[in-house]
Amino acid sequence: MRQKNAGSTGPGGKEGTMDTVVNLLEQSWQWSGQELAITFAILLGTFVVKWVFKHLMTRVAKRLARVTSTQLDDMLIMAVEKPLEWVIVVLGLYLAIYTLRPPEMVMGVLRAGFWVPFSLLTAWMIFRCVNVFTSMLKEWALKTDTALDDHLVPLVERALQIMVWILAALMILQNLGYSVSGLLAGLGIGGLAVALAAQKTLADVFGSIMLLVDRPFVAGDWIVSPDREIEGVVESIGFRSTRIRTFEQTLVAIPNNRLAEFVIDNISSRPYRRVWITVGLTYDTPSDAMREAVSRIEKLLRNHPEVSQESTMLVRFNEISENSLDIMVYYFTATTVWEDYLRIREDVNLKIMEIVESLGLEMAFPTRTIHLSPDSEDLKAGD
Repeated sequence: MRQKNAGSTGPGGKEGTMDTVVNLLEQSWQWSGQELAITFAILLGTFVVKWVFKHLMTRVAKRLARVTSTQLDDMLIMAVEKPLEWVIVVLGLYLAIYTLRPPEMVMGVLRAGFWVPFSLLTAWMIFRCVNVFTSMLKEWALKTDTALDDHLVPLVERALQIMVWILAALMILQNLGYSVSGLLAGLGIGGLAVALAAQKTLADVFGSIMLLVDRPFVAGDWIVSPDREIEGVVESIGFRSTRIRTFEQTLVAIPNNRLAEFVIDNISSRPYRRVWITVGLTYDTPSDAMREAVSRIEKLLRNHPEVSQESTMLVRFNEISENSLDIMVYYFTATTVWEDYLRIREDVNLKIMEIVESLGLEMAFPTRTIHLSPDSEDLKAGD
């Protein structure tokens, strides 16, 4: 008895204990020693593969990603690293148990037990990748002038995240034996009802997307619709509507789907502002004086520092109208700011008046000459 107890504490005792465990498993589950050895080898290999994968991701992939100029690949590697490590573990456990050839009922539970964590890990990995792309979109949105994309990016992020987990749940239900087609049909009918109820809201959402893609204006722009029903300065571009401050200082909120349909004239986007005036001189203006007036006005515009020299500039005696001899003056100011535009226009007008006065000419104004017949004079005298 003493020898037996002494043997159980030595190396031989440990081997005896292992043999006892193997014999018990063989008798209870009819597993052979070879199957158990393969199972343990797969488990050991799983963790070795996991360690090698982590080593490759850390030493090779991350090092290669640091060489590139973009941060996207670095963030994607960090996003997929942990989920893929656990996918390796789950796959190894599945193969290890599959090697033991369990009963069919146990095998069915095993398949479900594999697909549930596999679906969750896949959803987790896609979820992390979505976060990477949306974080890049957020950085891009912060650099733009409009606030529309700042509102739109978080909504897109949340929608993609919800979609990922819904697909994962459907995969799990499908592998657990539930009918997903019936569930999708019910969701389709419910979604149709919701879509019909929220038709205008959805139209505004798509209108917001079109404004974000086309970017016809940004906050601070002066915009005008063709019928001038909408005119003012854009204060904010929201997800559903755009707020415009009119020149009467009223605040107008216009649904984005209407703005997306309009032909919008963005006044603020023009590089210059046009001035088109007519200088009317009296009929007693000599032709030489008219030529001199045209020449001096054109010289004035050519030498004016705040008149655009890159745009069209025209000074022409172009019309003999009913009450005056008309000089067309056509030019663009170098600025689009409203106050500066008015100041430049005033300065040019005053200097044109000085030119007319220096030449001894006069500005014309509407006149009417009435000729009275002799009969009319006699009639007045009789009265």
